[in-house]
Amino acid sequence: MSAFIVARIAIWDWERYRDYMQHTPRVIAQHGGRFLIRGGESVILEGEDDGRRTVVIEFPSLADAKAFYHSPEYTAVRALRAGAGEGVVTAIDGYDPSAWDAAVSSSNALEPPAP
Repeated sequence: MSAFIVARIAIWDWERYRDYMQHTPRVIAQHGGRFLIRGGESVILEGEDDGRRTVVIEFPSLADAKAFYHSPEYTAVRALRAGAGEGVVTAIDGYDPSAWDAAVSSSNALEPPAP
């Protein structure tokens, strides 16, 4: 099952961060990953904007995501962004497609709430 690394980063030194950004695709790909979200335009639908950059990376498994993050290659690349910002980086399992199908089926059986 796919797993994801979700990063929410506040950046204050874009020059350093851009250097880091140039190296990450190579190391992510070495571990079977790919970017799903890498910054980009966003619209706050609820809550307040904290100004952080959002990055979501998909990996084949949680083990692959953790192997990427703790690899010697990424440790060296991660050092390039030291002092460029701070944030929270989380590795999380994806949602099982069969569980999604069951949730949709169960939800479809419910009477919709009144508007």
